[in-house]
Amino acid sequence: MRSLRSRLLALWIMLVVSGMATGYLLFESYQQTANARLARSEELAARACRELADRYQFFVTGWSGGEIDDELKQQLAAVVQSALSGAAGVEGGIWQADTGSLAYAFPTYEGTGPKTDLPAAELNTIRDVNAEAQRSGGPSSIRQSGRSQVLIVHACPLRGPLTGVTGWTMTRAFTAEGPAYNQLLAGLLLLALTIFGSAAWLARLLYVWSLKINQIEAALDAPHAGTIDLPTLPRTGAPELDRLVEALNSTGERLSVERRRAAAAERLAALGRMSAGLAHEIRNPIAAMRLKAENALAVADGSRSEAALTSILQQVDRLDVLLRDLLEMTQAREPGLAEVDLETFLARTVETHRDLATARDIALTAGTGPASSPLPQFDPLQMQRALDNLIINAIQNTPAGGKISVDARRRGDLLLLQVSDTGPGIPDELRERLFEPFVTGRADGTGLGLAIVREIARNHRGHVRLVRSVGGAEFEIEVPWRPS
Repeated sequence: MRSLRSRLLALWIMLVVSGMATGYLLFESYQQTANARLARSEELAARACRELADRYQFFVTGWSGGEIDDELKQQLAAVVQSALSGAAGVEGGIWQADTGSLAYAFPTYEGTGPKTDLPAAELNTIRDVNAEAQRSGGPSSIRQSGRSQVLIVHACPLRGPLTGVTGWTMTRAFTAEGPAYNQLLAGLLLLALTIFGSAAWLARLLYVWSLKINQIEAALDAPHAGTIDLPTLPRTGAPELDRLVEALNSTGERLSVERRRAAAAERLAALGRMSAGLAHEIRNPIAAMRLKAENALAVADGSRSEAALTSILQQVDRLDVLLRDLLEMTQAREPGLAEVDLETFLARTVETHRDLATARDIALTAGTGPASSPLPQFDPLQMQRALDNLIINAIQNTPAGGKISVDARRRGDLLLLQVSDTGPGIPDELRERLFEPFVTGRADGTGLGLAIVREIARNHRGHVRLVRSVGGAEFEIEVPWRPS
């Protein structure tokens, strides 16, 4: 599904393409108008030349020729004047190959007075076009394009008693002036103010909105003092986006309230389960001590007192271990970080449990860990306590002939401590609540070992997880390699 940004970008591209196409069509329309005006000017010059030829033919009818003098030239000028009087903007004359200009007139000239001088700048062009008409025996035209106008010179042969005589006409077609040119300029200006203005405004809108959306994304992605609550987003200044920001802030507040309620309910539920487990664990030793004491009192000679006291002391030791583990789990202590050589640390930890594993016919091995520099940093005492619990659990759940391995590896900036065994694995009904207090699969277990491991991992800003639960169990403690 396309985003709003891509749709606005497509609209911006359409506006630019539309503006370019419209500008091209306007220019082509102007070109066609200019070409049409140029064709009309050429036709006007040719028609004026034919009119001049007709007037000259009428003038020489019945005349057998004579000397070319000033009087004849004045008469020929009158013929030209009469022929071009109806052709606006057209000047012309009569030319003889040997003599040159015999007559010239520009009856529609809009200057301060009548124009009688042959245009000197175009004299060579006039001579060339007349020579071409004389040579070909038919009409001839020359077109010369300038920056703002096109010069059109036309010549046609004149029949009569004078030899080598041609008539010529000349006009100018202005391509950069007039209504069409003004309309083009007005159209292009309007186009620039509308289409390209709209494209520029849309481009700015796209840029500003992209910035504001990026600000919202950055605010949502940025960490906020370790909390998982949604951050309070600042207003952007755009009403549409601000409504979205307000909705997100309101949703974040409701989620925060609900999360706190859920956390409180979860804590109460955990406290209830922990209280029930603690009551159960304490009640059993107390019941055993009560039974022993009653049996000892039932015998008057005191023969059972020593055995009863010994059993009571054993139950007291059991309560002491239980309370110590409970305090270890509930009293979070900041770890004393130190650089630790993993190979030495793993060997020392495993060696503590070597005798117990050997007695149960279990192969207990330690890895060497990754050879990485700098050394990892963690609390060796706390981490050894965590591994002790995992190793003891593995020994108690692994049958004779099984294997237990303890190793460490590095993954990026993380240290992974692993304890795996070849025992029966973790029952399905325990997996979901495996790290909760007093959850155990053994009748003689307190269920605090894995809970203590979890708290030690949390103290190191990490966590513990069950990686494999079928075909043996594998636990993995993940902590930062070197905490910041």
